[in-house]
Amino acid sequence: MGLDNVAVHWPRTGRFYDPVAPAEFVDFGEIVDVPRISAPTAALAELIAKTGTVRATAYTELVDLLLGLEGVLYATDAAAEDEDPVIDPDGCAWIAGGIERFVAGHREYGEAVTFDSVSIVLRGLLGDGRLAEQQLRWLESRLDALRDESGDPPQWNFTCAELGVLAAFYRRCAERGFAVYADA
Repeated sequence: MGLDNVAVHWPRTGRFYDPVAPAEFVDFGEIVDVPRISAPTAALAELIAKTGTVRATAYTELVDLLLGLEGVLYATDAAAEDEDPVIDPDGCAWIAGGIERFVAGHREYGEAVTFDSVSIVLRGLLGDGRLAEQQLRWLESRLDALRDESGDPPQWNFTCAELGVLAAFYRRCAERGFAVYADA
């Protein structure tokens, strides 16, 4: 079983969070009909349109790297303080913004998002910062930690469009005041 991020009403009423009706995401289904859309992008958009859910397992390492924290899509910080693994609407906006900025920065390197292209984009983004040397050391340690025991990087195979759909899910939640329940 993997990690699902399920759109829920915020704040919870009673003991449980109520899932958001898929009708709130039905327009994501239109993405499926876009010419030359990749199969993973279409599958993600269709799942969101039908269920208001993202199968987040595949994105966890990448999102953690982009946002500089561990367990972002698992809502681990929220779980510790609230006892519920929930990303509130402000957290959804933060996740969406981070992914959107990355996608915008990645466009000049093409549509395919791989470990190598992520490394290049992040080095460029962090290299211009105020604490560039420190941030670049942090990035290198994070990139090294993602490599397996043989030194091989993760075999990420995303597209900018797919990550754009992912960001749009969290943006929709933020704009409509929904939270995301991390169902592992």
